[in-house]
Amino acid sequence: MFDTESTQTARTRLLAAGKSLFARLGYEQTSTAAIAREALTSESQLVRHFEGKAGLLLAIFEDSWRPLNDAIQAVVADASNAREAVLAVLSTAVSAFAKDQETAFLLLFEGRRVRGGSEIVLSRGFVEFSDLLQRLVRRGQRDGTFPPSYAAGAVAAALLGAAEGMIRERLMAGRAGKPMPYSEDEMSAVFAEMLTGLARTGATSSSAASSAAAS
Repeated sequence: MFDTESTQTARTRLLAAGKSLFARLGYEQTSTAAIAREALTSESQLVRHFEGKAGLLLAIFEDSWRPLNDAIQAVVADASNAREAVLAVLSTAVSAFAKDQETAFLLLFEGRRVRGGSEIVLSRGFVEFSDLLQRLVRRGQRDGTFPPSYAAGAVAAALLGAAEGMIRERLMAGRAGKPMPYSEDEMSAVFAEMLTGLARTGATSSSAASSAAAS
């Protein structure tokens, strides 16, 4: 008879072992044998549950993004406008990655290496996160938070890039045993200034356009 509990335990151990080894050694340097050994199971179990190392990494990404995206949806629902929602989203992500640096390292340093054929396959959780940012930017373009003259994808990418860059610097400092170069509060302050600058630029552009039309 098939032992469901034992199977789930093996799957859970493989996820935990893969996450730890990938974060510590890197995806390319981690063998399936090492993962199985760390998880106290066999390579055949890894193949059975995940079809191989790439499938395991993708499953780790999905398991990592799911609770984060759930938390983000909750803070978005409580926000009164797009600016507040974007700040809450970025702050929630920064806080989550600060608490789970293994996940942060994997998402930032290995997240673009999962491949299917010749194409890079982004995890569904990352795509959902990126899409949410774009939707919030479009909402902000309607409520005045963001200038409508900018492409929503460009604004979302700029915000995401800034977040990734600052998180990456903190991770590297931690791994090198150095003090954190800046705090989570300082990161939030940078995000707030970026949003203020975008709103100011939009207001200036609108004023200039109105003046040009009047003349």
